[in-house]
Amino acid sequence: MLQIRPRRVVHVIVRARELDAKVGRWDSPGDSEDIETILEMRRGDATERELSAFIRALNEDEKAGLVAVMWIGRGSFEPEELEEAIETAKAEATSPTESYLLGIPLLADYLEEGMEKLGYDVSALEEEFL
Repeated sequence: MLQIRPRRVVHVIVRARELDAKVGRWDSPGDSEDIETILEMRRGDATERELSAFIRALNEDEKAGLVAVMWIGRGSFEPEELEEAIETAKAEATSPTESYLLGIPLLADYLEEGMEKLGYDVSALEEEFL
């Protein structure tokens, strides 16, 4: 059984996609922020901070469930191995979950794929979220 509410996984998917849309900084470090800077990845980015805080606030079962969904989407586990993936995530957690997940380049894609493999309609859940 999934240890995290699907809506929370979708929250991470949407925010991770927002981070994926960011581009390298084109302004000089001393330049002031303007309307275009929302598209730039900057240290202390508000979206990254919000997503990191959201993941950090999850309880241990939810964090393990989120990692397990990502692993299923990545192909490290099959959907029928969900319980094993959750237990492995708990046993192998050596760094903060938010650091681990935010370091994965295709996080949103893996989470979406994992949710779909587990039988969830991510599109419908995203419409609720947005």
